[in-house]
Amino acid sequence: SRYIKSSSVLHPSSTNKVNIDKVPTRRRRIRSGSHSLRGWVQGTDGEWTWEEDDPSAAYTPISSTTTATIDGESTGEISVQATPTLPSGKFRPKQSLGQNYLRDGNTVAKIVRAFAKDAVETLAASASKEDVAVAAKNNNPVDPTNFNSLKQQTGLRAVELGPGAGALTDVLLQSVGSSNLQCIEIDGRSVELLSEKHPSLRIHHEDVLQVDYAVLAKEEGGPLSIIGNLPYYITSQILFALADASHGNSVRSATVTMQWEVAQRIVAPTRCKDYGILSVVFQLYTTPKIHFKIPPTVFYPQPKVDSALLGLLFLGPTSLRRRLAGVSPAHLRSVVTTAFQQRRKTVRNGLKKLALEVYGGDAERVKEFFERSAGEGDLPPVVREARERGEEFAMGQILEEGWASRRPEELSPGQFVEVTRLLYGSQEGKEENWESMKLGNKVWRKLKHGVN
Repeated sequence: SRYIKSSSVLHPSSTNKVNIDKVPTRRRRIRSGSHSLRGWVQGTDGEWTWEEDDPSAAYTPISSTTTATIDGESTGEISVQATPTLPSGKFRPKQSLGQNYLRDGNTVAKIVRAFAKDAVETLAASASKEDVAVAAKNNNPVDPTNFNSLKQQTGLRAVELGPGAGALTDVLLQSVGSSNLQCIEIDGRSVELLSEKHPSLRIHHEDVLQVDYAVLAKEEGGPLSIIGNLPYYITSQILFALADASHGNSVRSATVTMQWEVAQRIVAPTRCKDYGILSVVFQLYTTPKIHFKIPPTVFYPQPKVDSALLGLLFLGPTSLRRRLAGVSPAHLRSVVTTAFQQRRKTVRNGLKKLALEVYGGDAERVKEFFERSAGEGDLPPVVREARERGEEFAMGQILEEGWASRRPEELSPGQFVEVTRLLYGSQEGKEENWESMKLGNKVWRKLKHGVN
């Protein structure tokens, strides 16, 4: 194996070698044709899969009827079977796919309930005139407090990312129905398992990083509501893909699990070490909120860190354009990523090279840029109107003198928008054209992910 060299083992998720002689005997279990390290077993094909000392314990179905509370709201009763019985010896979690299956009934119920809350809240906020008219005609108005009748909610289009063994899928099908749910799954074993168990379920055998959300939304007839237990190692890239998808109103909400530290970064305030690129992007694009903390014990195999269930309520293209008021998302990306790549430096020192590129090497213009500010009168009319309404994002958009001497974590998302405006100007040269501003198909996600 390419992971084994002499008496040391190179763990596939680490660059540190581990002396195999120091690994406890019960964890080693070196056998003919395979290698084992800390519960992960490497087969002859090079794939690492998880093996319990007592596999039968991990596959025991957990059935329960539970009541939980999400953001102060009672969940009501939801019947759950957390982890389906898996084909023994054939369906082991793969490390290469970051698989940690949910196996606790109460947690599954709380996740589905939080998804219902997020989805219905955004449905009510962004319901089209057509949706409202149809709902009223059917005597079923869009109600942001109605979490129990998801099947009847007009405009709900649920997409589960990485259903795995189906812990969430089973409950979602009961809650939203097969006509309102589709899944994205890269693991052929999961596709086969779920297809056999739920013949009417629509499953796309596809890499989640390559999903074209615009096509999915068009096929479904409108924006999607996302739910999923995300692999830790690609969480950020999945979220950035959703941010791009929101440019075309393809996604309206996302309720997803992730590493606790990542969720903390997304909701972090300014002037703290957790505040960074994720904070700026998702506080600009969404209303983010951590629903609850998830302990390692509810997963199989158990991760070494706590997780969180995060809700992202996307603004949609119209409200996002209003916040940007002519600033190009691509330009904003250049400013934010450049600044935080050197977060220990002042904004002036971090952005100096970029500013020189933008101004064609004109040092005098660069100097003027860093000395400019954006007071109340300098803000675009649409931003001033938002401030008059007391909108929190706009209230933090003024760029005071001396901003360039601060560090990146001291600038709010709104202030980064204004720094970008000062550097690049507004798209098409006029802030009044924000309503027709092009947001771009691929800004935050990597070029190799998805269609251009």
